[in-house]
Amino acid sequence: MQELTHYIGGAHVKGTSGRFADVYNPATGEVQAKVPLANADEMAKAVAIAAEAQPAWASVNPQRRARVMMAFVSLLNRDMDKLAEALSREHGKTLPDAKGDVIRGLEVAEYCIGAPQLLKGEFTDSAGPGIDMYSMKQPLGVTAGITPFNFPAMIPMWMFAPAIVCGNAFILKPSERDPSVPLMLAELMEEAGLPKGILQVVNGDKEAVDAILYDDTIQSVGFVGSTPIAEYIYGTGCAQGKRVQCFGGAKNHMIIMPDADMDQAADALLGAGYGAAGERCMAISVAVPVGDETADRLLEKLVPKVEALKVGPYTSGNDVDYGPVVTAAAKANIGRLVQSGIDQGAKLVVDGRNFNLQGYEDGFFVGPHLFDNVTKDMDIYKLEIFGPVLSTIRAQSYEEAIGLAMDHEYGNGTSIYTRDGDTARDFSNRINIGMVGVNVPIPVPLAYHTFGGWKKSMFGDLNQHGPDAFKFYTRTKTITSRWPSGIKEGGEFSIPLME
Repeated sequence: MQELTHYIGGAHVKGTSGRFADVYNPATGEVQAKVPLANADEMAKAVAIAAEAQPAWASVNPQRRARVMMAFVSLLNRDMDKLAEALSREHGKTLPDAKGDVIRGLEVAEYCIGAPQLLKGEFTDSAGPGIDMYSMKQPLGVTAGITPFNFPAMIPMWMFAPAIVCGNAFILKPSERDPSVPLMLAELMEEAGLPKGILQVVNGDKEAVDAILYDDTIQSVGFVGSTPIAEYIYGTGCAQGKRVQCFGGAKNHMIIMPDADMDQAADALLGAGYGAAGERCMAISVAVPVGDETADRLLEKLVPKVEALKVGPYTSGNDVDYGPVVTAAAKANIGRLVQSGIDQGAKLVVDGRNFNLQGYEDGFFVGPHLFDNVTKDMDIYKLEIFGPVLSTIRAQSYEEAIGLAMDHEYGNGTSIYTRDGDTARDFSNRINIGMVGVNVPIPVPLAYHTFGGWKKSMFGDLNQHGPDAFKFYTRTKTITSRWPSGIKEGGEFSIPLME
């Protein structure tokens, strides 16, 4: 069985803690590798190497740091198939979805090529008599990121690409469930020209997370995962004086107005609700048709599409719609929540409970589920399921529909399907949610905008990628400068007077 490593100081390093986690093939249920779980001493060694390497990297001018990102983008394109296959093997995503995971991270690296422009300071000439004032954006030093299993390529790159191009060193603690791609990315960054020690990958669990949070050398921490852990990391990190951004759970609503194109809305719900087996923080998990007639028309279109979804391993080809969930525990949790929906009175329109894939009986596959007549007091509505389960909650008016999304504790993403511009504009302006789609099912912004939810979906002041990333990974220093005058005219022999 393969034993994975950490990546420290430019080399693969075996773990020394004696603790390991199993890495599964979700399609078969088999353990395919073991990943070491770092202790505090291992983390401290990685941080020390990063701290030693960072000043020299910070002194490299932004244009040359950007060239590393240019080379990295080229290498990502070169190794796209290799990265996607490794990602699918450990996560379970289809190959097209795995490539999308890599490409969305690649796009942030492309944006970071503009670092020379994005890192420019400001200058005021003659702010006072003979006084100039200017600001500089300087790196923080050693930074860190704690990333989730559901996007093992994209989210690490969302963090380390801007952090590194700003002149920082970066400690990446990826998910222990699918750690191979982050290790491969570190190798590619150094092949692109990054000095050793600037990007370190340290695998681990809560012990490694706490080592990051309590290490005084680490200046900032980024996190993506569940809301309870986001709250813990945000509170602990801030208490230690670190700059922290944490992204938590989601319950994303799609509102379908009576005038919407029902074929378009049904197709959008299909991909947004069931793609990647629902293991996306931007997945649409709640459909909110406005009016019973709208709901009936939507379900008439949607039910046969859900029933026809093809579920299987990534090795079955590109026509597979989604693969397994990541672990047996995730599968069991989805099953419990589905049963709770039935017990609490929701109507299970498409029942995926008895789904069984011949030849893959031990895999972590979950059939597609579609509920109707869900109410907001049910667990399947309140909780993030993170599986292929779509709930339909019928609203009798636009105000009721928008109120559902606004009243929910999560505020990551939302969408509305309508042909009416006035409705779309009102929805976009009023909704208290960070990312909004108008006839777009998963409104994930492109790299040159920022990604971030509201309410209990996000903790911190700055979003991920885009301009906010360059603010998060730098601190501003402002200089007020005045030079002695009079030397150019020669000596002054009279008594100087204050002006």
